[in-house]
Amino acid sequence: MQSSSAQNWLSSQGSSSGLIVKRTIRVDIPVEKYPNFNFVGRLLGPRGNSLKRVEASTECRVLIRGRGSIKDPAREEMMRGKPGYEHLNEPLHILVEAELPVEIVDARLMQAREILEDLLKPVDESHDFYKKQQLRELALLNGTLREEGSPMSGSVSPFHNSLGMKRAKTRG
Repeated sequence: MQSSSAQNWLSSQGSSSGLIVKRTIRVDIPVEKYPNFNFVGRLLGPRGNSLKRVEASTECRVLIRGRGSIKDPAREEMMRGKPGYEHLNEPLHILVEAELPVEIVDARLMQAREILEDLLKPVDESHDFYKKQQLRELALLNGTLREEGSPMSGSVSPFHNSLGMKRAKTRG
């Protein structure tokens, strides 16, 4: 009995009209309300990994657009007005694109919107678990992560010098 219900569930997942549609939604970033908050850094995360995770979990493409979307202000100014960079004249915002079967495209876009809107709520740094996770990930990527329980990192250990070699034994 279980296998047939599982089979029905699997076949219902696979039964799609085959119609793929492309839809885009816009999510505004509240830079006017919070001018000193680093929204772009929070959205991107270490090496863009936070944004990549949102894309992977929702199957949507997430694009940060508008004033402040290019890291280098001089380059942004240079690109303003050029074809393909018209968005630089608009306030900072996010475009979420999905090219998926018509049955799931709206649900995925709404899922992405919810995740992004949650990330766009400024949080006091002392209570910002998400930022702590991002900083931990960055330290891990850079090889500078120190576990909280350990008073010293391995490079400061009295048993190893900076080259990672053991200290010479002394007679005592």
